[in-house]
Amino acid sequence: YMADLESGRDVNVTFLPDNISFKTPQGTNLLKAASMAGVEIYANCGGQGSCGKCRAIIKSGNFKTATSTHLKKEETDAGAVISCLTSVEGDLLVDVPVESRMLEGKKIAVTSSLGYLEDLLKKEGFSPDPITKTIYINIPPPTLDDNISDLDRIKRELGRIGIDGEGVIFPFSLVKGLGSALRQDWSLTMTLLDYKGRVGAVDIRPGDCSKRRFGIAVDIGTTTLVVYLVDMASGRVIGTSSSYNAQVKCGDDVISRIVYTEREGGLEHINSLVIDNINGLIGQVTRDHQVDPSDIELMVAAGNTTMMHLFFAVDPKYIREEPYIPTANLFPHVRAGDLGIKINEDAVVYAVPGVASYVGGDITSGILASGLYKSRDLSLFIDIGTNGEIVLGNEEWLMTTACSAGPCFEGGGVRNGMRATEGAIEEVIIDPDNYDVKLGVIGNTRPIGICGSGMIDAVAEMFLTGVIDQRGKIQQDVNSDRVRGGEGGPEFVLAWGNESGTGKEIALTEPDLDNIIRAKGAIYAGFSILLKEAGIDFSAIEKIMIAGGFGKYINVKRAIMIGLLPDLPPEKFVFLGNTSIAGAYLTLISREMLSRAEEIAKKMTYIELSVSRSFMDEYVSALFLPHTDIAAFPSVAELLKR
Repeated sequence: YMADLESGRDVNVTFLPDNISFKTPQGTNLLKAASMAGVEIYANCGGQGSCGKCRAIIKSGNFKTATSTHLKKEETDAGAVISCLTSVEGDLLVDVPVESRMLEGKKIAVTSSLGYLEDLLKKEGFSPDPITKTIYINIPPPTLDDNISDLDRIKRELGRIGIDGEGVIFPFSLVKGLGSALRQDWSLTMTLLDYKGRVGAVDIRPGDCSKRRFGIAVDIGTTTLVVYLVDMASGRVIGTSSSYNAQVKCGDDVISRIVYTEREGGLEHINSLVIDNINGLIGQVTRDHQVDPSDIELMVAAGNTTMMHLFFAVDPKYIREEPYIPTANLFPHVRAGDLGIKINEDAVVYAVPGVASYVGGDITSGILASGLYKSRDLSLFIDIGTNGEIVLGNEEWLMTTACSAGPCFEGGGVRNGMRATEGAIEEVIIDPDNYDVKLGVIGNTRPIGICGSGMIDAVAEMFLTGVIDQRGKIQQDVNSDRVRGGEGGPEFVLAWGNESGTGKEIALTEPDLDNIIRAKGAIYAGFSILLKEAGIDFSAIEKIMIAGGFGKYINVKRAIMIGLLPDLPPEKFVFLGNTSIAGAYLTLISREMLSRAEEIAKKMTYIELSVSRSFMDEYVSALFLPHTDIAAFPSVAELLKR
């Protein structure tokens, strides 16, 4: 945020439509004032002034604002401002329009099949066997004749049940309270961590608590968070909770969030956002299922490399500086209490290992859950988001890379772009005769913007009907009033103002189309580079696995038409849903799966595209619809002929 002015005078800001009033020093940045008041405004660039998403309408009052190319003259005349470029100079009445309101806290779809995960464990022949073990033991009270210490007494009893008590590591934090806990009734419930041959005590409680064993699996996505509550005895998922990641207020993509941490207090703030967010989801799911959070003994988290650095409050700045090296790919175990996670404070928090700066534990989890690592078939795995992470290989070898698609498919960089939530256009059909548009909208309501799957549909339809050419340029001779000139150049209207939920037209502009084509071009170039490195072509691929929430909604035919996905038979495409949470769950419940996850991460060979000599050539070739080499897309060529 812009630096606050030191004036010593407080002013009052009232935010509509919630009618929330908040006092703040004169000169405070409006976006910051909104955040402090608990009014969350969407700013996918993290308040840098570059995205234009944090729009607000000043109804009355004194303010200063900078000009922005994201606002039309008629909008500024109506009081519209970009919040992060505006300072509060006096009492203000501010309206936050629906398209600017934040989405975190809203429930999102959990796309992994719980039954599939539990069946997978059975198919693999695994019964629940996590790296934590909870046991109940009775300890003989001391006597004058049997006068060894409390700690030695516990070690001796462990030996009697087959555990080398002398080899168990007891942290001082547990030893401190051991005497009083033991003397309640001379029985204890102990949780032990058995990892790579080292056994340590992580929790000791009086009495028999051995039947109350729970674990937490967490997917820390750039856009969304998902939590599974798991019964550690049966391996059954007993509850889920999910929301948008509260960190989106600090930027939509990993680079903008890394930049945010470079501000004073930025790392601490962005870390507190995700910790509080996760605690809220854990609180929700444990309340729903009447579970005491202190009975949670293990937590496994999966996320991309930047998200895990932010989760552990580790400085991520070297991730974006050449030679792009993270502080860690496999983080040491941490006590939940040390992270501020509100479960048993001595519970272990484990992070699924990553591979490189831009291929993290979420992809390791994906390869684990998909089974690609043990398949004979040559397969491509793709998780499409702000980064497009791709894995190529089979049971013998794995290669991976990441291409920066940008926040386009998450709604960033597109004037009317938004995430896939209620009011988002997700399907577009254009009549080739009169260019009338039929829209599919999430929630069957009036549209307020367009999400990634809708963008793919729209671009494919515009290309197929001749509204745009192979370069994505809008054709001015199209006989329709939907094609018109705007302040940013030509645009195509998808919904008129009287049809939308905002009262404003929803259109795709040529800059929007450029962003979409660049995003799809980067992903396809990533495919091409991996295959060239391996010395194979697309015809050798037996299966393409599409992971992530966004992948669930992709229309494969339309994605092929614009050159986002390779032109292969539809039966080769498989949709997997959220494989990050799936892999985190498997790692939580099975030490064998955890071991396999670590092996997968070590096995993957990472290709850094930024130093690839041929990446730019492949990228430029993919900046056409569907590609400069139309022979690589025979089904599209045939469709265009017809």
